[in-house]
Amino acid sequence: MLKIKLFMDGADLNQMLEGAKDPKIQGFTTNPTLMKKAGITNYEKFAKEVITAILNKPISFEVFSDDLKNMEHEARIINSWGGNTHIKIPIMNTKGESTIPLIKKLSDENFSLNITAIFTLKQVNDVAKNVNKNSRTIVSVFAGRIADTGVDPVPMMRESVKILQDNKNSELLWASPRELLNIFHAEDCGCHIITATNDILKKLSLYKKDLLEFSRETVQMFYDDAKSAGFKL
Repeated sequence: MLKIKLFMDGADLNQMLEGAKDPKIQGFTTNPTLMKKAGITNYEKFAKEVITAILNKPISFEVFSDDLKNMEHEARIINSWGGNTHIKIPIMNTKGESTIPLIKKLSDENFSLNITAIFTLKQVNDVAKNVNKNSRTIVSVFAGRIADTGVDPVPMMRESVKILQDNKNSELLWASPRELLNIFHAEDCGCHIITATNDILKKLSLYKKDLLEFSRETVQMFYDDAKSAGFKL
């Protein structure tokens, strides 16, 4: 039985509604890139549909401006939609300017935040030092993208858990997993949450599958595909 919370990452409304019925899925994350991929054209309409349909599980919606003033404006709009909503604030803007002053301001006002696009321990430390311990905060470290650079993210995630351990309202989230095994990496590190696409979450059905039978099924797949393709030698 997994102790880590499983969040679904995506912007497909039908998948999200199905996920909301699944007791294994305990929350949802979205971002502008996933929304664009899903064909969303009206951000507010989509978000309000999701919030109205999924009342009992946390959902994160991201600001998309590039300066702190407009980020704050968008954060207040998103917060006004109600629901169990976290406002996603990137750790910096496209110019590399820190958003920590905004994060501190909103956290002190008791906003539920999801600080996203974190890649370094310094960024984790900066968040930990500036969020209000009475406000809910998700700290999203992009472990999968860190791994894409050839760097093992596990030591950083373990250290991040230690950094956040004195804040009972802060949760460490393993973001951008690449395979099902990452769920178990994240749990072993002590992460509180992992968010994954529906494709990865569906692979939970393979957990502890008999490997000899999996081998036979794979051979069967190759055989069937060669036959259906009409290959001859």
